[in-house]
Amino acid sequence: MLYWALIFFVVAIIAGVFGFGGIASASAGIAQVLFFIFLILFVVTLVARVVRK
Repeated sequence: MLYWALIFFVVAIIAGVFGFGGIASASAGIAQVLFFIFLILFVVTLVARVVRK
């Protein structure tokens, strides 16, 4: 999931450089959502591991 967030972030940067503002903002929004989902799943996994031990 972090991989896809980085891909969308790179697409947003490239689109912004070439002047495609709509595509850049959409890609940045998708990257942000994927990054936060990754963070939530990462924290849940860490807590589950601590509780198991």
